[in-house]
Amino acid sequence: MNHLVISFISKDRPGLVDILSKAIKQHKGNWQTSSLHHLSGFFTGVLEIAVEKDQCEALINAITTLPGFKINIEQTTPESTNNKADIVLELTANDREGIVQEISSVIHHQGGNMIKLVSTQDNAPHTGQALFKAKVTLSVNDEQTDSLINALENLADDLMVDISR
Repeated sequence: MNHLVISFISKDRPGLVDILSKAIKQHKGNWQTSSLHHLSGFFTGVLEIAVEKDQCEALINAITTLPGFKINIEQTTPESTNNKADIVLELTANDREGIVQEISSVIHHQGGNMIKLVSTQDNAPHTGQALFKAKVTLSVNDEQTDSLINALENLADDLMVDISR
């Protein structure tokens, strides 16, 4: 079984997921994991597809020729799990330039590997001040978890970190 990681962007219009999923189904692909988003008039996403080796090349050709899509495809082998723990952090702070870089730098320097980042900008309920909110899934060695969380909490006075394991 081959695995394809597909990233795409298209001007948003109705039916884009249907178009992609039809091409995948026609070539006996199995849609496994995805993250799809509407962003400023565009529809974009990343998905992982499992497909039999004899259908792989035909599926790649079908997807790369879909009209109106910019597509990037990488063939891969799924990674096995290791001794790292996945933790989920929910972060809230006053929004400012560079906040994602600050957070990602702390995670990197504390031995963490960011697996997923979903962020939004919102307004604080009573003040209307812009807030940065993020849900971060990361992988980190068990013995480094506490130091990583402490480093994040010390990053800024206004950064709130909620942790689930």
